[in-house]
Order: sequence, then C-alpha cells, then structure tokens
Amino acid sequence: MFDIEVVTEQHTKTIQAKIDGKTKPLGALGELETLALKIAKVQLTANCANVDIAKLKITKPHLTVFAGDHGIASQGVSIAPSDVTSQMVANFAHGGAAINVFCRQFGWQLNVVDAGILHRVEPSLDVIDQRLGNITQAINEHAALTEAQLLQAFEYASQHIKKVSNTGCNVIAFGEMGIANTTIASAIMAAIMQLPASDVVGRGTGVSDEVVLKKQKVIEQALALHKEQLTDAEAILRCLGGFEVAQITAAMLAAAEHKMLIVVDGFICTASAMLAIAINKNVKGYMIFAHCSGEQGHQKMLDWLQVEPLLKLGLRLGEGTGAALSLPLLQAAVAFYNDMASFSDAEVTDVT
Repeated sequence: MFDIEVVTEQHTKTIQAKIDGKTKPLGALGELETLALKIAKVQLTANCANVDIAKLKITKPHLTVFAGDHGIASQGVSIAPSDVTSQMVANFAHGGAAINVFCRQFGWQLNVVDAGILHRVEPSLDVIDQRLGNITQAINEHAALTEAQLLQAFEYASQHIKKVSNTGCNVIAFGEMGIANTTIASAIMAAIMQLPASDVVGRGTGVSDEVVLKKQKVIEQALALHKEQLTDAEAILRCLGGFEVAQITAAMLAAAEHKMLIVVDGFICTASAMLAIAINKNVKGYMIFAHCSGEQGHQKMLDWLQVEPLLKLGLRLGEGTGAALSLPLLQAAVAFYNDMASFSDAEVTDVT
C-alpha cells in the first residue's frame, strides 16, 4: 500500500564522525547529537554524492491537526461532550488555540482537517473537508469504522500529504482533536501491546476516578467484542480507531513514502504511530518522538517502541502542541551539524 524506502545506514559512520569531529568533547551536545544523526540518516540517502559536505535542512515545516468525533463520548468517558470538538475546530480556524500560538511562534505552517466531526463548522472557516462521517460507532458496540471509511481515510490522507510535499515541506507533524480519543488510543494500545485496560487508561484531560473506571469498562467491552478480529493493525484501526486516528496513521505512512521527517506528538499520535509501524515497519526510521505526555500510558508506549522523546513537560493537551514545541530542537541539531566548526577547521587541539 505504501512504498517506504528503508532509512539507509550506509553513511552512519561518516555522519557520526562528522558529529564527533565538531569542536566539543564527544557527546557533549547530548540528545542533539542523536537527533542530528537521525535527521542526517533520513536526508542523506544513498544517492547523496558527497556526505562529507552535504547540508541538512528544515524546509517549510508543516503541522496538520485532524479532528474527529467518537461514538463512545456519549458513554461518559470524558469531561466534555462531543460538541466541544466542533467548537475547538472553529477555535483552531480562528487562530485562538494553543497550537495556533505555538505554530505562529516557531514558524510551522498549520492546516486543520475535519476528518468527521459531529457538527460541521461554518463553511467560511479555513478547514479542510476530509469527512468520513459525523461520528464513529461506539467501539464497545460495533466496529468504529466501516471498511469503506478506512479505505477513504487512507486515500484522503495520501492526497493531503502529496499536496503538502509539493510545497517543498520536508518535516511534518500531526495533531488531533476529538472528545474521547484518549479512550480510543488506550484501546489501541491495549490491543497492540496485549495489556489489560487497567494498565492503559489514564485521566486524559483530567477526569475523575469514576470516569477512569468507565473508560476501563468501555475498553474491556470493546476488546472482548472484537477479540476475534484484532489480528492485524488495519483491523485494530477499523474496530477500535477513529476518523482522525485513521487519517493520522495513513498520513504518517504517506509522509515516509515522501521521505519526510515525521514529528510524533503525544499519546493519541503515538497510538497512530504504533499502528503505522505495524502496517509498515520502515516508517519508524522517519519518526522523531517529540515528547512524553502526562497521560499514564504514553511512557509505556515509548518504552515498547524503544524510542526516546525530545521533551518531557507534562503536556496532556493534544492538538500537536508537543510536536510544535520540538521544532527549535530540530533546527538546533541541523544548525550545529551544518555550521559548527570541526577541530581541524578551527585549528583547535582535538580533545576527543
């Protein structure tokens, strides 16, 4: 479905030698060095004529927020009703949300996609229509998406990424908005990692103990209902996912196909990343994990994936906020790799 080239290891030793040769003790820039190596491996492909002089670049970084509503929202698993999804999409379109502020601050190009929200926003607002319906089915009663909706989600996402890639963008991030989608992400986590509901459910945007128990019950019911069908990532996505989660998953795969760096946000986007990796393992080589959120299961996800996040700020807002905040670190990694002098260039005694 997605033709994703394996990120090459051909130049790893050369790239690492260039990083080690900068005017600093070995490893003194810590995780920025690991980040620079990651970016270089993605960007300096086997076709690169001269890795020694090649430059890294961050070009037109782009962040898309996908929004969708979930049938289980009516079962008391969130502090807010589904109406809030549409209200927040309008807020994004008007530029008033946290993600808008951070994108303006750091230079991200921002798009908002209606992947399937209960109430459409005003046509005059700048929101991309990629609707799969008004709301998913409740996962503890039916499969969340139909086969047709899942196929359409992949088609929509692929078309969107193609358009973004054509602008010259080489770094992309995704955010999400959807009341009850932490429950959805928890269910996906439980299915992929084979964990009980009690190990994956957190407080989301700040729910009570009673609501946490409701979330656990819904997930237990959903896992039992779909047990025989949860045999692969696409089945998990169809049975337990959401309109926004499906499109983010597909968009990650399409972005890797276009050899773009993918900045993965928090809990919900990491659930999408897990699904994308299960569909095509090569996508993982293009992923940078922005942060570890305050959601209970997120660290477990990151440990399972064997990845280190760039930031740990206790964020649990979603919207792509953690991914947006990571851009200065990507820019710093690229800048030192490109512009920092080597010991020989600066005529400084090599202390390594």
